[in-house]
Amino acid sequence: MEERSRLCSVWLGSETGILKGVSLDRKQAFNFSNTRTLSRDQEVRALCWADPAESELLLGCADGTVRTFSTEKGIFTEARSCGDPQEGCFSGLASLRGSAIITCAECGKLRVWREDGSGPVAELDAGSSVCRMRQSPVDPNRVATGGKENGLKIWDLERPEKPLFTAKNLRDDWLDLRRPHWVRDIGFIPDSEKVVTCTGYHQVHVFDPATPQRRPVLEAEFGEYPLTALALTAGGGAVVVGNTQGDVAVLDLRKGLVRGRLKGAAGGVRALQCHASQPLVASCGLDRFLRVHSLEDRRPLHRVYLKSRLTCLLLASRELQAGPGGGATEGAEPQVKEEEDEVWDRMERVEEEEEATKSNPAEGEEGVKKKKKGGN
Repeated sequence: MEERSRLCSVWLGSETGILKGVSLDRKQAFNFSNTRTLSRDQEVRALCWADPAESELLLGCADGTVRTFSTEKGIFTEARSCGDPQEGCFSGLASLRGSAIITCAECGKLRVWREDGSGPVAELDAGSSVCRMRQSPVDPNRVATGGKENGLKIWDLERPEKPLFTAKNLRDDWLDLRRPHWVRDIGFIPDSEKVVTCTGYHQVHVFDPATPQRRPVLEAEFGEYPLTALALTAGGGAVVVGNTQGDVAVLDLRKGLVRGRLKGAAGGVRALQCHASQPLVASCGLDRFLRVHSLEDRRPLHRVYLKSRLTCLLLASRELQAGPGGGATEGAEPQVKEEEDEVWDRMERVEEEEEATKSNPAEGEEGVKKKKKGGN
C-alpha cells in the first residue's frame, strides 16, 4: 500500500466512503478503504491536506468523524469525532496550526478543534443551511461561508465575534421582487482580497471586501441550471464552474464572459480543482469519472472510470504527470475502458435484413416476385 499511495497524484472521495487514489503516470486507480465495512454513513464529504508537505490527508465523513490518512504509509492513522450527524454533513474542512482542524457543518456550526482532539477551541454560528466553507490560501485564520438564503460571510478565527465582511443581497429585479441567493461554492482570488462565489441560480459573483460596496462588483451568468462547484485558475484571471447537468465552462473574471466549455461530463459536477502550477483542471461528479482538461486549449487529457459516485477531489501540488507540458501527449485522452464497453464488445453483431437486401439486390427482387405470386 505504501508504494501505491506514493504514486497517486489525485485523491477522491466517494458516496460509499471509499478513498480513491489515481496515478495519471501509470493510468491506475487504487482503493484505500476496507470495502467489507462500507456504509453510507461513511460518505466522504470533504478532503484537505493536513500539512504543507502533503504527507497526510484529512477526510470529513458524513457521520461526523474526521479520518487521517498517511500518503507515505498508505494507511489510516487516526479518527476523531468532530461533530454530531444530526447537525448535518460537513460543508467544509481545513487544517490549522499543525494538527488543529477547522470544520463547518450544514447547520452553520463552525468549530476549531484542538490538536489532541479533546474539544473545540472556538465555535461560531455562520447561519443555517451552509453549503460551503473555504479557507484562504494566504491567511489560514480567514475563512468564508455561504449557503441557501445565507449570504457570503468572511470570518477571522482570531476574532470570531462577528464577520469581517457580510455580503448584501442583490438588488430587486425589474418587477421590484426580491432576488433569492444561494451560495454553492466559494473561492479566494489570489493577490487580492476579492472573493468569487457561484450560486444555485446559475450566477457567478465577485465581491471586494476592500471597498465599501457589499454587493457584487461583478455579476455573470452561465447556463440555466444550478452551479455546484468552482475552481480558480492559478493566475486568478478566470474561474471554472460546473453545474448539475455536467456542463463545465471557463469564465473571464475581468469581463464576466464565457471563454469556452470543457466537454465530456455526463452527470452533475460535484468538485473542481485547478492545479497550482500546471494549466490543468480536474473534475468529478455523479458520472463516476475523473476528468482532467487542459486550460490552454480545453482538450480532455485524462478520463478514469472509478465505479462509485464521486463527491470531492484533491490534487497534489507536484506535477500530475511527468514529461513536457505535464504529460499531455498529442492529443488523445487515455483509453480507459468501462465495464459497459466490455459488455458491448463481447456481444455479437447482428445485421438487419435491410442491410442484407442492399448488399444483394438480386435476392431482394426474387423475394418481391414470390410475394406477388402468393398474393395472386
